[in-house]
Amino acid sequence: MTNQELLDVALRQSALDMNCKPDDFLLSGHRIVRSVALEGARAYLELPFSCNLVSYGDNVVASVQPEFETIVRSYLGHEEAYRCFDMPGILQLDDAMRQRGRRVGFMARYFLPDINALRPLSCPFKTRLLRPEDFAGLYKPEWHNALSEQRPQLDVLGVGAYDGEDLVGLAGCSADCEAMWQIGVDVLPAYRRMGIASALTAHLALEVLSRNKVPFYCAAWSNIRSARNAVRAGFRPCWVELSFKRDAAVDAKEADAK
Repeated sequence: MTNQELLDVALRQSALDMNCKPDDFLLSGHRIVRSVALEGARAYLELPFSCNLVSYGDNVVASVQPEFETIVRSYLGHEEAYRCFDMPGILQLDDAMRQRGRRVGFMARYFLPDINALRPLSCPFKTRLLRPEDFAGLYKPEWHNALSEQRPQLDVLGVGAYDGEDLVGLAGCSADCEAMWQIGVDVLPAYRRMGIASALTAHLALEVLSRNKVPFYCAAWSNIRSARNAVRAGFRPCWVELSFKRDAAVDAKEADAK
């Protein structure tokens, strides 16, 4: 695949997630659409959205429920795309949404591979390609980014790094939707800063592409270590998302993080 083909797949998927057209993300002006649950959307999304903002850099597409449209339209009416994901604007929007029982519940940056940069990287330990039957016994806290205990049926492929017989690093990918598989990676603390994470991420991305799927990578806004890993592995920033959720859902997420 070319970089343009990878981007086109991502735009089509975002359009399914957001209930809009792929070209809506390339407009010069912002776009507001009604959120509905469409077949083919990413499996873990809580649809319909109360309010979800997505930008590929040129504008913002907001997928909302009708009761939040006025608030969001006012917010987007005077903001450049990147400013809509910046402070203090987010706090102002959050204040308005809190009055309707919604709060910021998710913010992340997404990466796609750069075909011109993606290549095999050397790993200081032996690696092995893993399939779902190999994941039994690996659903543990140390591998929570690589594998999903909540959605194990989506975990389709992995690459492990081994020090002797001990697994010290693991990259896994989840079939979040038909065309795109999301990569996550974990390395045991004693083995970090050795290039293991980037080697595993690049290896797995190449395996995904060989299966005619698009690998993608997600990092929290402030996770510098994860973002650096993505870049070292040959990925580049592509789009950002900001989602509002019900108070109870945010409270539950905060409780799980403690």
